[in-house]
Amino acid sequence: MTGTTARRTVVSIAVTAALACVTACTSADGSTDGSTDDAGPSTRALRSVERATGRAGSARVESTTVMGRELSLDAAGTLGWRDGLTGTLTITYTGGTTAETMRRLGTTAMEARYLPDAYYARMGDEFADRVGGRHWIKYVYADLEDLGDGTGAGFAEQMRNTTPHQAVKQLLASDDVREVGEETTRGRRTTHWSGTVGGTTGQTVDIWVDDRDLLVKKVERGRTETGELTQTAYYSDYGVAVSAERPPAADTADFTELLRKGGSVM
Repeated sequence: MTGTTARRTVVSIAVTAALACVTACTSADGSTDGSTDDAGPSTRALRSVERATGRAGSARVESTTVMGRELSLDAAGTLGWRDGLTGTLTITYTGGTTAETMRRLGTTAMEARYLPDAYYARMGDEFADRVGGRHWIKYVYADLEDLGDGTGAGFAEQMRNTTPHQAVKQLLASDDVREVGEETTRGRRTTHWSGTVGGTTGQTVDIWVDDRDLLVKKVERGRTETGELTQTAYYSDYGVAVSAERPPAADTADFTELLRKGGSVM
């Protein structure tokens, strides 16, 4: 494998693991100022959801993501967003070309630990045998942004948009956001909202909100170069304690080191 191919392989694992946590396709700037002056009832309702979900600070997450031919995966764990994105997820690749890449690395599942400046992915024993016995890969967001070929461009911004209240911000920026109606979601009474957040790509966001103004479910749909993208996420246990410790340095390889080694990874 050439150095360029190794680079793409390692960074691909980083990007897909990161996107698996909460959001998969949207990166619209849906920032709001929190004001309710001259706002319609839909805007006021969604701003209440944004504030409540943001204040909750953490939640238990279960998600399923499909990105065309590239991948399908399941993720489960806890995430926090009080001081940057933190948390731990178990990610299982269930199909697509990325799953085949993971199989060649000896596993189709990994543990991902998210910290404000970086995240860590734990690979299997076969991978560790190829990188000096180290099981963890460390991805510093700033290093991904600095990749010369642009592979990691926008990665840090994507990470900032992976918390559930960011989906509400995206809906607040939508020109066609609407209340669909009341529905039962996992046994809870919820209000369903929907809107388009990427006009040229047809990206949409749907959310289901409970009577405490907290997200219970989110669905994102859109198009990618490899086909249709769909991600469904469920949230529960808001305010749950979140733990994400840095793995031992002796068991960790920095992804920039792997890129320098080129073909020795695969």
